[in-house]
Amino acid sequence: MKKNIEIRWHGRGGQGAKTAALLLADVAFSTGMHVQGFPEYGPERMGAPITAYNRIGHEPIRVHSNIYNPDFVVVVDETLLHSVDVTKGLSEDGAIVINTTKEKEEILPLLNGYKGGVYIIDARKVSMATLGKYFPNSPMLASIVKVSKIMDEDVFLTQMEESYKHKFAKKPEVIEGNMNALKMALSEVR
Repeated sequence: MKKNIEIRWHGRGGQGAKTAALLLADVAFSTGMHVQGFPEYGPERMGAPITAYNRIGHEPIRVHSNIYNPDFVVVVDETLLHSVDVTKGLSEDGAIVINTTKEKEEILPLLNGYKGGVYIIDARKVSMATLGKYFPNSPMLASIVKVSKIMDEDVFLTQMEESYKHKFAKKPEVIEGNMNALKMALSEVR
């Protein structure tokens, strides 16, 4: 990776976009990269649109602002495509990853003419199959790692397992499901 990668996350309060951005920063940091992971706070509440950000790379990060021209965008909730300009400033050399049950051709008209890469994944299907509940953040986290190639997938999985062991020390029963969600998402994103 020659430069720092910038990622903007769009989700709704309670879906885990902020948590996924922070987990990605933690995992990248543990591999020796320079990182930032932060949410944009406002009067958010459960279900309200939220934005989170990542800057990740091998160069020191000297910028401390929101991300206006991301390399990648992650859309955790496809209903935001109708109310938020998720492609605003998005590099056509990058890509957008969308959680949806629809086909890519159905989504394209909602992307304001965006000409870059468009990837889709059914995070609900992945999380229901692996966790038994709808938690889209783990599948979306794995999807952006695969699409952005920010790190080797095996390194990502190893670091995520360590992170989950720490995060879920008092609930070790959820680790396996989350790891399975990550693995399934890596193969499901298209």
